[in-house]
Amino acid sequence: MAAALTACPASARTQDGGGGGSGVAGRKRRRSGGAGGGAGRAMKLLPGVLRAALGLVVLLPLLRPASAVEPISLGLAIAGAAASALTGFISYPRLYCYFRECCLQRHDRRAAAALQENLDRKLFGQHLVNKVVVKAVKGFLNNTNAKKPLALSLHGWTGTGKNFVSRIVAESIYKRGLQSRYVHQFVATLHFPHAHSINLYKDQLQSWIRGNVSICPRSLFIFDEMDKMHAGLIDSIKPFLDYYELLDGVSYRQAIFIFLSNAGAEKITEVALDFWRNGRTREDIQLTDIQNALSVSVFNNKNSGFWHSTLIDRNLIDYFVPFLPLEYKHVKMCVRVEIESRGYAVDEDILTRIADEMTYFPREERIYSDKGCKTVDAKLDYYF
Repeated sequence: MAAALTACPASARTQDGGGGGSGVAGRKRRRSGGAGGGAGRAMKLLPGVLRAALGLVVLLPLLRPASAVEPISLGLAIAGAAASALTGFISYPRLYCYFRECCLQRHDRRAAAALQENLDRKLFGQHLVNKVVVKAVKGFLNNTNAKKPLALSLHGWTGTGKNFVSRIVAESIYKRGLQSRYVHQFVATLHFPHAHSINLYKDQLQSWIRGNVSICPRSLFIFDEMDKMHAGLIDSIKPFLDYYELLDGVSYRQAIFIFLSNAGAEKITEVALDFWRNGRTREDIQLTDIQNALSVSVFNNKNSGFWHSTLIDRNLIDYFVPFLPLEYKHVKMCVRVEIESRGYAVDEDILTRIADEMTYFPREERIYSDKGCKTVDAKLDYYF
């Protein structure tokens, strides 16, 4: 029971090499693993180095055809070539990072551009999300003197795109996305299941974040199912989100924290319906129409991990990002993209039938899909 978070390294993608670990054992591994990890990387480089040295062996007789090559001189030449090749390879970070994932792998401007492109192409019906997330992440990545980590809280019904957006953010910063050793994902019901172990979870969570930010300042932490997290647990990470320059010699100002929650979805739907009933489009909704009411709703929700949280009370969440409920037309967009991604020609009849099979609310108006686009993939399996 107490090992719930100890199982976390598998999902947090940091179990190999420099990912660290929870608690004292993880810190011991990090202290002792540096030299071994370096030696392992050097061993992987040796085949290429030896090939370069062997090439030198072949070329030496051609360079000096009139005289023999002394064995000692030849040995020194090979050793020097190997050392030079190894030193040169390691001294070029871009070349090294081409073969192995590195912290801060992508240039910040390229990461922001990739994020914008992916959201424009793959996210439907979420104009507020597109605008806010791109602006927040782009500004943060380009800020060389951030005063605190970036903290985004994404709210909305199931299937509206919260997990999808967090994945796109991860992929825009690290090529391996959620599989990156620098991206750490926590699921409340999996990693923090027992209320009686909350103090243990707090200690483990602090150790995990501290250890991984020490390894990579631009670490990304994603907390899913915040509406199912035990109240008070998330407050344990408050020091890492605050305006501290250093904590025990570690700076957290380049880290990114993303929280995903269904809490507040009712308030978001209330605002969207109000606009619709007054003859206004969803694109007319501005962040200022929802954000304050959303943060208050989440703060006072007793079934939320943010209930009376110091993260909200101290204004440490930079943006509360509302995901609007998806309409019929957005479901059809999701179906079309999924069909195309599978390599099939789009059949308009199948596309319409799948969209019609979804259930919509409110009961009278039937405007919004109650599962968003979440079951589109499973429904397509029936037709293809």
